Amino acid sequence: MFKSIRWRIVIPYVVLILTAMGALSFYLTRVVRNSTLEDVQTNLVTSARAVREGVRPVFTTGEEAGVSPDALADRWADLLGRRVTLISAEGVVLGESHAESVLMANHLRRPEVQEALVTGSGYATRQSETLGIEMAYAALPIMDAAGEVAGYVRVAVPIGEVAAEINQLRNTILTAALLTSLVAGLLAVVIAERTAGPVRRLTAVARRMAEGDLDARLYVTSNDEVGTLTRAFNHMGEQLREKVDTLAEERGRLASVLELMADGVLITDDAGRVQLINPAAADLLETTEGDALGQSFAQVVRHHQLIEVWQRCQEAGQEQAETVEIGQRDLFLQVIITPLHDGQRSSLGDGQRSSQRDGQRSSQRDGQRSSLVILQNLTPIRRLQTVRRDFISNISHELRTPLASLKAVVETLRDVALDDPEAARRFLDRADHEVDALTQMVQELLELSRIESGKAPLRLSPTSVADIVLPAAERLQPQIERNELELIVDLPSGLPRVLVDAARVQQVVTNLVHNAIKFTPAGGRITVSAKEEEGMVVVRVRDTGVGIPATDLPRIFERFYKTDRARSSGGTGLGLAIARHLVQAHGGEIWAKSKEGKGSSFYFSLPVAEQDAETGEGAGSAGG
Repeated sequence: MFKSIRWRIVIPYVVLILTAMGALSFYLTRVVRNSTLEDVQTNLVTSARAVREGVRPVFTTGEEAGVSPDALADRWADLLGRRVTLISAEGVVLGESHAESVLMANHLRRPEVQEALVTGSGYATRQSETLGIEMAYAALPIMDAAGEVAGYVRVAVPIGEVAAEINQLRNTILTAALLTSLVAGLLAVVIAERTAGPVRRLTAVARRMAEGDLDARLYVTSNDEVGTLTRAFNHMGEQLREKVDTLAEERGRLASVLELMADGVLITDDAGRVQLINPAAADLLETTEGDALGQSFAQVVRHHQLIEVWQRCQEAGQEQAETVEIGQRDLFLQVIITPLHDGQRSSLGDGQRSSQRDGQRSSQRDGQRSSLVILQNLTPIRRLQTVRRDFISNISHELRTPLASLKAVVETLRDVALDDPEAARRFLDRADHEVDALTQMVQELLELSRIESGKAPLRLSPTSVADIVLPAAERLQPQIERNELELIVDLPSGLPRVLVDAARVQQVVTNLVHNAIKFTPAGGRITVSAKEEEGMVVVRVRDTGVGIPATDLPRIFERFYKTDRARSSGGTGLGLAIARHLVQAHGGEIWAKSKEGKGSSFYFSLPVAEQDAETGEGAGSAGG
């Protein structure tokens, strides 16, 4: 109950009113009682004076001797409605209106008589020894002609009558006090409700805003302090909405940036737990956001070098950067770890920051602090550097042989063969052959460069697979026959046409078949086939040659890359690289499968022409 502001206003207010009315009632009762008793005293003294004047002759001159004192007391008692007692100077009761005077004790020592003897007027309230009830007494002395006390007259009235009047008056006062307190309590409830009602409504609106309804507002219904508070609260809501919208917009931009960043980003808290991780970091670390959040940095990265760099940052409190190679996954990462300070921790609110400040200071004393981790994937750059290094090494190696042969031919011609025309002709033929090899190498390099740079435009048109494969097979047929090989072209009917540059794809088939011829011993077989798979036509060139070692298979499409067997067979090492780029330029893929000693199979895919994909029409032929 006391948690409600309404009752916290009403209860003290009612208690205060009841206390005030109770005190006022008590005070008024005392005042009225005292005033009533004073009135009784005054009335009794007045009555006593009247009786004293009436009975004075009896005590001073002996008049009305024929009337007994008791009868005289009764007469005055009936007249005044009071108890009347006539007492002699010695204290003997001469007359009594409410008892037998002869049976009454001496009254000289009564308080009211003693006070009358001393002061000339006596008053007392006490228990009557004769009647056994509490009464109020007033006594006056009767003086004779000589100024001596001739007797006393006493008038009394029961206190019970006075008490009844006082109780009636007190009940009236208490009833009025209770009614006043009830009305005041109801008024307090109304006032408290008028005060607590806006507060409750304000609380309800604040709760709605806390739950996310930032458009909740409270109507201003007064111009008092509550109205001022309501206007201030609504203004605060507007400011809060603007701040939240701004923060949401900034957070959205930050989330978009983190989502689209190619670099991995992690944020760890003071305890080293991951509080934020973007998709790039999750991919690099082979985890998910759900699995990483709340876990320790070591559990997420699972690599000792990354953990060591993070620990160095924690210990030094300074940015740390290092390149890390993860051999199991062939990854090469640049890791940059920067400690974050209070002002940089924008993800924490003011309340959170204040509640965590002490713990943060303590943790920083122990070498722990929040940090920003950036993972840059340098694997493609390193791979390009490796390719460039291999390219320079390979082209140097490929150029060295023909250049050395040319130098040897020139030196021989100059030293010994100039005088022998037939020998000179042989050396010149040899020089011409080496120049042709150099020319072919340069042409293939230029061709590969043009394809990679996009400067070799493709003239795409719907073409049947037979028109691609058969011309290349016919062109290489003499070489196949010289090497005593068998070429089989197996193209099923109904193959859809492909959208290609026919001349370029014929070059791919030529390179693959020529490559098969070089590595297939006499008596072997080369098979060219095709089939449709999921909107693509896949062409396969299979041979029964020496095969490719498993360690060399992933790199055979690199420029100038040759296996050990290929190095002894001549060639520039660019044919498969050109084939890969041409296939990829058409939107297809090229790959190889091989087992050493059991031959190789090369595959490449080409997109089906739209018309054939819609109608299902195609063209194909087979030959051998």
